[in-house]
Amino acid sequence: MAITPVLKLGLCMLILTATTFDFVSCFRYSSLLGECSPSGYLRGKTGHCNTEHDSDCCKAGEKYPQYQCSPPLTGNTPATMTINSFAKGGDGGGPSECDNKYHSDDEMVVALSTGWYNHGSRCLNNIKINANGRSVLAKVVDECDSVNGCDADHDFQPPCPNNIVDASPAVWNALGIHGSDVGDYDITWTDA
Repeated sequence: MAITPVLKLGLCMLILTATTFDFVSCFRYSSLLGECSPSGYLRGKTGHCNTEHDSDCCKAGEKYPQYQCSPPLTGNTPATMTINSFAKGGDGGGPSECDNKYHSDDEMVVALSTGWYNHGSRCLNNIKINANGRSVLAKVVDECDSVNGCDADHDFQPPCPNNIVDASPAVWNALGIHGSDVGDYDITWTDA
């Protein structure tokens, strides 16, 4: 049976009468459709942005999608791996969300998009990352915020897409990914 927009709206209205969720939550993630849609848009503001690792910087007035969800987890969840410095003064901004500490570029650490970060439920746990014919373990220390951005707390970078594993240089090195391949790289991951 195909789920039409009218049927989806009807299902959302039914859910609303049975729960305390707000109306917008019906349109963020639909397990029936297996999709994660933007929950809103953030208007960009410019400021000092650290461009280490070719970080994207917000552009004034540009609209950036915001996500409170991420794609569903599978045995090997597809994602895009990006590079991030978790060190003090690096392009990651402030200290990590999980432990309020900075981490050396030699540490095997990652940040996950908001939905996968799941209010810190994966904090300080390892995930297994598969790429380039190799697998490594990395510790979750931060959220790659998919809702907020374009401010000093987020180094004037836009919100992360909803499918990001933001990894330290050590993770990239351990996976044997170097040179022009570093940046956006297709991977799979799972909880370890």
